[in-house]
Amino acid sequence: MPALSSVLVPYASYLRIYEPLAAFPEPERGHWTRYARRDATPTAQDELRRSLADLLPTPPVPVPVHESADAFVAEVDGVVCVCPWRTRLRGWLALEELAQQLPAPLLDAALPPVVRGQAAADFEQWRVHNPDARPWIRTAVWHVPVGWFTLFADEEREYEAQGPAAPVLRYRTPMVQARRRVARALRTLRETIDEGPLTDVLLDVGRWLEEFHPRSLVELDYGGLVHALPGEQLADDRSAADVTEGIAALRAGDGEGAAEAYARLTERWRAVRDRQFAN
Repeated sequence: MPALSSVLVPYASYLRIYEPLAAFPEPERGHWTRYARRDATPTAQDELRRSLADLLPTPPVPVPVHESADAFVAEVDGVVCVCPWRTRLRGWLALEELAQQLPAPLLDAALPPVVRGQAAADFEQWRVHNPDARPWIRTAVWHVPVGWFTLFADEEREYEAQGPAAPVLRYRTPMVQARRRVARALRTLRETIDEGPLTDVLLDVGRWLEEFHPRSLVELDYGGLVHALPGEQLADDRSAADVTEGIAALRAGDGEGAAEAYARLTERWRAVRDRQFAN
């Protein structure tokens, strides 16, 4: 499908876990070991293009019939780590969330009820045999959840103004650091403010992180959101630093400082999310 292959698909961000090969049981470990030796592996845009292609037929295919055998690959201190796509599982999970995000008429037009019903039945049957399955990748559209920034420090920010096809903005940190930061932020929030949405997000992310090998790599990738932010704003984006500053201010009893850091963060991302409904 040549016309589709040239399309850059925005506007989503990703939180990914790269696990060392030792974390996988056989025969899956052998598959990823061979896979990681390839000269080239698919990119995030390749994954998105494949998903988009499944939505073009009539009726659309919201969830792949077979699970993906692809992954993202990274080397951490000489150790090969992989992040399996698990596109089928993520498709089912995204379909569940979609019902809460779109008006019923729009959802029915995009994905007819009979298509969604069959996908839900397939997922329920699959879950019976895979009760502990979890995705290595979390996705958010038109924003980066505030809680995700809690996992990272500003010095872990990697920005390339001109990547292979577009700017690249991401954070990477060892799993042990990510878990420590989540725990510290949760402790601060519980000691200083009432339970709220950020606490809920951190509890959920913290439980998810515990599912993976302690020597994993955690990555936050702005993905297609680099197309939604002007170049200067992207270069100046220090969202992880704002979150760190806000939590530190709360810990120090500086409510005004925490409010200022949070205001900078919310204003930056409100401007991005508002574009979702722009004409």
